[in-house]
Amino acid sequence: MPVELKILRNRMITMVKRFVLPKISRLCQNKSFQAVYRSGKSYANKNLVVYVLPNKSANRRIGFAAGKRLGPAVVRNRVKRLLREAYRLNQDKFISGVDLILVGRQPLVKAKLVQVTKSLLELSAKAKLVVEKS
Repeated sequence: MPVELKILRNRMITMVKRFVLPKISRLCQNKSFQAVYRSGKSYANKNLVVYVLPNKSANRRIGFAAGKRLGPAVVRNRVKRLLREAYRLNQDKFISGVDLILVGRQPLVKAKLVQVTKSLLELSAKAKLVVEKS
């Protein structure tokens, strides 16, 4: 493989890695979800609910949820995928040191990614989760 292609490939890989959502950045255990639900503050709009709980570390952890009211597993998984992708593309805009849970509501069942992203960013600004630009 020519050197130019190797350099280009390495740049593309580093660009892609910037947008991953590693396991350390996710809430995985039920105990963690319950702590955020119980002690965290919630913010809502018509599309989703965000639960926020400051944590003691410098990391930001996030969980995604969709209740059974939304429909069968296929629909709930789609809602969670939309939320995950909207967050993943904008994760650099969020503050650190918090645990977040994003819960999808009924209008997200028929929503597109653009609508989900817009709704997430609006709600994050309302919850003061967005990093201020200096």
